[in-house]
Amino acid sequence: MSKEDSTPIEKLFGSKTRAKLLELFFSNTNKSYYVREITRVINEQINSVRRELINLEGVGVVKSETYDNKVYYSANMKSQYAHAFQELFAPRKATTTSGAAPVEVQRIVRRNNWEDMIRPVAKYLKGLIVTNRLPGQDGIDMLVIGDDGAKKLTRWAEVVEKRQGRPMNYVIMGRDDYLYRKSVRDKFLCELLEMELTEVYDPDKMINIEK
Repeated sequence: MSKEDSTPIEKLFGSKTRAKLLELFFSNTNKSYYVREITRVINEQINSVRRELINLEGVGVVKSETYDNKVYYSANMKSQYAHAFQELFAPRKATTTSGAAPVEVQRIVRRNNWEDMIRPVAKYLKGLIVTNRLPGQDGIDMLVIGDDGAKKLTRWAEVVEKRQGRPMNYVIMGRDDYLYRKSVRDKFLCELLEMELTEVYDPDKMINIEK
């Protein structure tokens, strides 16, 4: 790719891979990723990713931690540049000025748009809970509640896993089963709801999270 083909963000940071890494980390500041997971999410070569991670960690923008013999990388929110990167890579809506066309901020497309992902199975899906499960932490990444008689939710969960670019530990549960477990304060559900939740889809108001 020539410099003329680069986006403004890539030109600003001098590297397509570096720009994608900064986008990944600072639009998901509560998450950490291991190297091969990163390569799948941003669709870049592993050698390029490793090189840029070394550079970013060297200047203190990214930090690393080891869990279960894997090195995980995340945004270093103590960096003096952290707030600026968050502002730069946060989702932005187009704005308009009088007599002018909408101004679009070019940025890498985020891969975690749950509203769009839910739409194809909305009539089967009665509820969804997505957690921020940390590396090495017990529990699940996603609880899917609904009618899976035709295995549409199973296939959908597999698609979500691919879009997330990482293995996901998920459970699919029928609506009646969920309501029963909730009524008896099932240990699995209680522990799930104690985790940090990043997404809750509750069209029938049955999840009604209370901590």
